[in-house]
This record gives sequence, structure tokens and C-alpha cells, in this order.
Amino acid sequence: MAKKPRREKDPNVTAFSTVQQFTERAGQEAPKPAREKNPAAVALGRLGGLKGGKARAAALTKKERAEIAKKAASVRWASRSH
Repeated sequence: MAKKPRREKDPNVTAFSTVQQFTERAGQEAPKPAREKNPAAVALGRLGGLKGGKARAAALTKKERAEIAKKAASVRWASRSH
């Protein structure tokens, strides 16, 4: 008895493989991958992201930081009670 191929749980993976199978059968080319990102732009964006949290924290007052921390803690504890 032949084994059935294992089905993917992610519907996006299933849809992609189905499209690939049908395009290959029809003699069409497979879709081209998305355009590659510019490495310099990626590095520049990451640099800004690394600075963002520290710069924001430096701009806040001690009272504002404490309020944000209390709100975050209450949300964390509220999610644990479920």
C-alpha cells in the first residue's frame, strides 16, 4: 500500500505548491522570486531600528517611562490569567 504524501498545515504552503503543480503541468514557467533588497538600504534601516528604542527612552521623562512600564506589566499579567 502506497503512503499518501504528508499534507502541509499552512494553507499558504498548500496553495503555493498547488499553483506550482498546475503551472508545471501546463508548460508554463514557475513564478519568479521577489526582487532582492539593496544590502545598503537594509543596513541603513537596521541601523535606525537599533537606535530607535534608546532614542525614544532618552526623550521620555522618568514619569512617562514609569507609566509605560506599568501599562506593559498590567497587559502581561492580564494575559497570564487565562
